Order: sequence, then structure tokens, then C-alpha cells
Amino acid sequence: MRNLKKVLSITAAAAMAFTSIAPVSVFADDEETFKIGVIGPMTGDYAQYGTGVYNAAKIAADEINENGGFNGYKVEILDAGDDQGDPDKAIHAYDDLLDKGMQMLCGTVTSGACIAVASEAADSTFLFTPSATAVESIEGGDNEFRMCFTDPMQGTKSAEYISEKGLATKVATLYDSAADYNVGVHDAFVEACDEYGLELVDDQKYTTDSNQDFSAQLQSIKKSGAELLFLPNYYSDNALILQQASDIGLDIKFFGVDGMDGILNVENFDTSLAEGVMLLTPFAATGEDEATKNFVKAYGDANNGEVPNQFAADAYDVIYAMKAAADDAGITPDMSNEDISAAMSESMLNITIDGLTGEAKWTEDGECDKAPKAYVIKDGVYASMDE
Repeated sequence: MRNLKKVLSITAAAAMAFTSIAPVSVFADDEETFKIGVIGPMTGDYAQYGTGVYNAAKIAADEINENGGFNGYKVEILDAGDDQGDPDKAIHAYDDLLDKGMQMLCGTVTSGACIAVASEAADSTFLFTPSATAVESIEGGDNEFRMCFTDPMQGTKSAEYISEKGLATKVATLYDSAADYNVGVHDAFVEACDEYGLELVDDQKYTTDSNQDFSAQLQSIKKSGAELLFLPNYYSDNALILQQASDIGLDIKFFGVDGMDGILNVENFDTSLAEGVMLLTPFAATGEDEATKNFVKAYGDANNGEVPNQFAADAYDVIYAMKAAADDAGITPDMSNEDISAAMSESMLNITIDGLTGEAKWTEDGECDKAPKAYVIKDGVYASMDE
């Protein structure tokens, strides 16, 4: 149920015209507050991603409220919907948040869940995912946008980077062939190998229900002569792969993408095994710029000293991009979800933000245009490979 408190629906164009002559709100009652939902895995294997997104969204909203809110109106982050990365649970969380008054969605966090929710939100509720990388994640409607890179872009950029930096000429892959994210990155990487002069000497896979023992695949890779192993998987699987690679004495370079982010926080994982691991990700908490240092401090202060990951940084940027679009559109909380969605979608094409994850702008198909960044894990922290 969408914004049932509203008495009269006004179009996005009328709303913008109205705000040009009417004074903006001082933060008043509940009806003059924008309500933003967050959906992601708050429990389960990928909880680091979901809780990072939720915690960062709250920090951004607090900062924005201290500086005038969205178009002069307060912003509230509703209690997070826990989908555990499951599409059916994501739809249930989406419906529950609508019942609680959600007007815009920061989410979902993972690709499969986002594909499911995108079809529900199509052209009715503004959807802005911080981290769902499958191309289909924002194909449900024209009101859906993305902060992160797509799976294919991550795969292509990884091959390009490995080649241009001379990291290897012979490469292997090991990936979950039953997961949308992993397959999307893998397939683009394999396709790009030829273009960038990389020889794919071994291409190994596993499935989600057999992700505990990688010994056969790793032995094959060890015999292949590969100099670098590309791992387009989430951190939980990659932690096991690194452990088992060490167990068999596999001497090879490891390269991942944004799903690798979080590996240093895996419970009971020997982080020394991640030394030298390389990954493409748009954010590192060890960055020395003022914005990163301020965010890391604010995040740690609010979350018992925890260090934010890339998913948190993407979510922080999502909320600030929402603010920029809301200010540009002149939306007000009494508008219907459909009118808010239409106005926000149009204004997304007008804005550029200089965020934690880089300077970003958006295309008509909702994709984010920004440059990738590469890091290597050194002494237990991320170090830029481009400085």
C-alpha cells in the first residue's frame, strides 16, 4: 500500500511548480517525512553486505537531516527488511516496507533479490540499488538505478586491468556457476581474455550446494600453469578457497571483484592468507581523503568500531544521490510513490555527485558512470594499486 495518508495525488510536474512558490517545510510531523526502505541480507552468509548498507544509509540520512533534508523535508530510514539474499524473502520485505509507508528504496543489496523486487517496483516505487550488479537488476522499469558496476563491466575491466598492468598472461578461473552475480562477472571476464591477450588455461566451477570442498578444482588449477586465479565470488566462498589453496601449496596470484570485499572480516579466517590478494572495488576504508576518513570515523562511532566496506560506501552515496535528485525534482512527502518515482527518475539524469566511490552520474538506463579502482591487500588493509 503506497502512501495511503495522501489525500490528493499531484503530478511530479505540479509538485515541482508548487515548490517553486511555496516555502519548504521545517521538520514537522510524520506526514512531512520522506520514508526510505532498505532491503538486504541482515542475517546469514552475506550479512556484512546488508548491515553495511543499512548502517551507512542511516549515517547519510542523519547527516542530510542536519543540513536541510530532502528538499527541506526530513528523511527517515525505516527498519531494514532482511531478505537473506533470497528473492522470495525480498518481495515479502518489499511489501512489508510499503505497508510501513516506504516511498523510495535503497536496495536491494544482492542481484537475485533485486531482480525479483525490480519487477514489483517497476514504475511505481523509486528503486536505487547500491550493489546489485546483475544487468537485469534494474531492468524492471525506468525508475530503477544503480550505484555499482554491472557484472559484465567488472569482468571486462578486470581482464583489461590484469593485462595492462602485466599481472599475468596465463589465467584461471574458479566460480559459482549457480549464482547470477558470479556467472555474469565470469562470462564477461572469459570473453575479454582474448581481447586483452590473456590465455585462459583452466576454467573451473562449483555450485552453491557444493561450496565447501574445492580440492579437485584447485589441484587442476595448480597443474594448469596459471599465474593468476580470477575469483568472481563473494567473500565467504573466497575465504575457503584461499584456505584450501594454501593447504595444497598453490603459489598463484589471486584477483577478485567487489564480492571479495569483506574477506578480512570473515569469522575465524586467517587474514594472512589474503595478503597480496587484488580486487577491483570502488572504495577502501584506508583512503586518506577527508571524505573517506570522516565516513570511516562516523561509521565506527555508530557501530562499535566496525570498519565500513564498499557496500556501505555505495549505500552512503545512494542516499546522497537521492538527496541531489530530490532537491532537483522539488518533491514533497505528500506526493504518491508513482509521482515521486517519476520526478526522481527524471532528475537522476541531471545530477552528478562527488561521492565516496568516485564522481558519478547516471545514464537513461539507470547505469552509473564512474571509474573503477584497484586495491591490493597489504599488511591486513587495502592499498591502492594506482598510486
